[in-house]
Amino acid sequence: MRNTRRPIIAVGATGLLLAASFGTTAQAQDLTPVSVVLQWVPQAQFAGYYAAKEQGFWEALGLDVTIVDGGPDVAPQVVGSDPNGPEFATSWVPRVLAVVDQGQSDLVNIAQIFQRSGTLSVSWADNPVTSHEEFEGKKIGVWDFGNEFEVTAAAKAAGFEPGVHFEKAIQPFDMSLLLNREVDAAQAMIYNEYAQVLETVNPETGELYQPEDLVVIDYNEVGTAMLQDAIHARASWLAEPGNEEIAVKFLAGAFQGWMFCRDNPEACVQATVDAGSTLGLGHQRWMMNEVNPLIWPAPAGIGALDEDAWNTTVSIMKDAGLLTKDPAEGAYRTDLAEQARALIEGDTTGEGFVRGTVEVTPGGE
Repeated sequence: MRNTRRPIIAVGATGLLLAASFGTTAQAQDLTPVSVVLQWVPQAQFAGYYAAKEQGFWEALGLDVTIVDGGPDVAPQVVGSDPNGPEFATSWVPRVLAVVDQGQSDLVNIAQIFQRSGTLSVSWADNPVTSHEEFEGKKIGVWDFGNEFEVTAAAKAAGFEPGVHFEKAIQPFDMSLLLNREVDAAQAMIYNEYAQVLETVNPETGELYQPEDLVVIDYNEVGTAMLQDAIHARASWLAEPGNEEIAVKFLAGAFQGWMFCRDNPEACVQATVDAGSTLGLGHQRWMMNEVNPLIWPAPAGIGALDEDAWNTTVSIMKDAGLLTKDPAEGAYRTDLAEQARALIEGDTTGEGFVRGTVEVTPGGE
């Protein structure tokens, strides 16, 4: 259902002129229906898409976009590969490359939203694992299903193999193993699980855990960061007449949504709540505050893909045996994102972006 209650607005550098220039056209004709499947349940990780819909950015471009929730039982790289499925899918790049390599998909990366990885390993300050070079003899928590490769690639760079030099413990998607001290270090996303620890009461003090209670390994600094949230579309769909134009409009609306969230994080937290998130408001504020720095600044413009980061992702996957060969030429495209940015009147790089601060709340409420 289209949102018709809120006006198309722009605060700061969000693309007001684009909305104005396309608004009359969109109202005068039927909107083109398309869908996007997200890689997880509603949360601020996807706030830009909720904002694009709620603020009318897609509608102004002539699109009626349906947002399909992901979740533990929904693999966007699979759903998006279905010829009868959504036209667009958001997913971590390694997950898409794996299904393409297996001949099960023709998905193409058409916009790299996250410019940086959000993956961390977190340990206790009183039992610190300060770097990947200290994994030997430790019990290191990771997620499965390809989520662990930034961690295991860092270990391999230090000469350590799981099951030989350290124990690899498969985590649930929470921080219970770390909180119960069942692992020496646990994998976490900076915008989600890391906050879960800080939102927990330290039984020894009766107060929330503090950042100084923890030691963090950031895989951007280690050098094994892999490309994460990106927008994908099927090559076969893009090849059909008119669909590249639709893709450009979809990207332009999505980019405006993320620009809006950069400039209006609180409004985007509320948009996420309105979309059905079950996470607490405090946790969503933390997530929004940590997702924005993964996108901004975007020196080459939002949606641009860094070739070095792509090559690192491919190299790690090949070393892990997830890819049997290099991705084919055309596995990613930059032209559609370039055209989308050209439609937007506003700051598409976020050069002056400054990360905000938020208050940690008990249980993320």
